[in-house]
Amino acid sequence: MWWFQRGLCFLPVSLVIWTTASFVFAYITAVVLRHVDPLVPYISDTGTMAPERCVFGIMLDVSAFLGMATTYVRYKQVEALMVEPKLRLHRLNLSGLMLGVVSSFGMCVVANFQKTTLFSLHLVGAVLTFGVGFLYILVQTLVSFYMQPHVHSRTAYRVRLCVAVWTLCSAVSMFISSVVMYSSLPGVDVAQKLHWTPGETGYTAHIISTVSEWSLALSFISFFLTYIRDFQKINLRVETDLASSHLYDCPHNEAAAPRHGDPEASESSPLLAGKP
Repeated sequence: MWWFQRGLCFLPVSLVIWTTASFVFAYITAVVLRHVDPLVPYISDTGTMAPERCVFGIMLDVSAFLGMATTYVRYKQVEALMVEPKLRLHRLNLSGLMLGVVSSFGMCVVANFQKTTLFSLHLVGAVLTFGVGFLYILVQTLVSFYMQPHVHSRTAYRVRLCVAVWTLCSAVSMFISSVVMYSSLPGVDVAQKLHWTPGETGYTAHIISTVSEWSLALSFISFFLTYIRDFQKINLRVETDLASSHLYDCPHNEAAAPRHGDPEASESSPLLAGKP
């Protein structure tokens, strides 16, 4: 059995590969069609113009679904590993599930509301994706802290802590550089600006902001790589629990019995039997 066939580790693997592919595909298409500059554009800029925005939106919608599935499996795993009921860990685990779902939903908003069309909604989606996503990373890091060393090693906690610090630094750098960029371009609709010329006002702040955004996205995606070994040790199954032996609204015997004068005769009807 291959490593990606063990348990449910294919979920975080698929999430990381698919999301990275959506970024790379949109970037290559946008650069080839000269919709953006090759030197580190915003991720959102690569999914603004047609046709790349269509595929970009579809692919990120799939990523959102994978993200929700991954956060749910993580929630069920932590819940099952809590041998003794601990209120603090239970609250953190439940908070992680809600934050993960909200962050995944924000990815859908980012994908389907382009910055050049509805900038306010696009900004809300970005805050939900990365802002709430950082809170999700922080919560899961705390969960890992309380679960080590009995459930997993300290290494897993330390790796997740490093990714959380990486995410925080990228977010702070992006926020500061974006504020500097917007303040240096008064009266300019930066949201509609897809091409930048080296040396123009705000160019340096723009480059720092875009590099920080790519770093933020990569750090956010990289966090799910830490789930691979954990998800190799979990499987979920669906059990069928029938409340009744039939799908009629009334008891089976009454529903199955043919009624006199009913236009829909039973299978013993002469017409259905082929008799004239």
